[in-house]
Amino acid sequence: MVPLVFVKVVGFTDVERHALNTVFRLSREREVSYTLWTPEAPVAPHLGLIDCESYEARLELASPGHNPNLKLICVGAGAPEGAWRVFNRPLDWPSVVQAMDDLFMTPPAQAQELDFDIDYMDALPPGVKLSLLVDASRDQRMYLRARLALAGLYEVEDAETGALAVDMARRRHYDLVIVSLDMPDMDGWKLVERLVGMEPVIGRVVVSSTDASWHMQERAEQAGCFAMLERPFKPSQIIQLLQKV
Repeated sequence: MVPLVFVKVVGFTDVERHALNTVFRLSREREVSYTLWTPEAPVAPHLGLIDCESYEARLELASPGHNPNLKLICVGAGAPEGAWRVFNRPLDWPSVVQAMDDLFMTPPAQAQELDFDIDYMDALPPGVKLSLLVDASRDQRMYLRARLALAGLYEVEDAETGALAVDMARRRHYDLVIVSLDMPDMDGWKLVERLVGMEPVIGRVVVSSTDASWHMQERAEQAGCFAMLERPFKPSQIIQLLQKV
């Protein structure tokens, strides 16, 4: 069983909180899994992650109930003496994750680093509010969901079958749909045809495939797709896509 580390998070902006939630989700398949600690958790927190520049942090550190022996990773000025690690903004998420791993993961931690090496916030597409991910693979959906979250796109739904995707697209308007051509219940191109032909029109339909040849890209364009993503996914390719949406 993967060890579960409860992290008490204090302060931080909404964007930083969303990035932390992405870190926690991506850690589920690793040697150590991180999760947000709440007062309802079955155990005391194993680690504190504190925004020392926040009002909440001042209350936490001054509280009689604060555990002075709790390992702390602090962000910003005003970190208490004895903090395990202190980081300044802008946050370098790989370094924060590495500091957590240094405490709880057996070496070599570097072998399982989370892929947070690119600043996604510059890629935030202003016209996209609600996205739909269509893929039979849960891992692929989770990966794309995490990537979109890093770009500031938090309203994301997903479907594991083509039939479910069509039903969802009938009920809600999606600004962006990323659909795999390898679906278990229907031909990928027929699914694309149904999505592209939806009324009201979906903002952008993007297909993903292991075959990103010129022929496939031409077919995607003729089918009315906005773009094609090659699998396995590359972070830089996803950034380029979001910058064009």
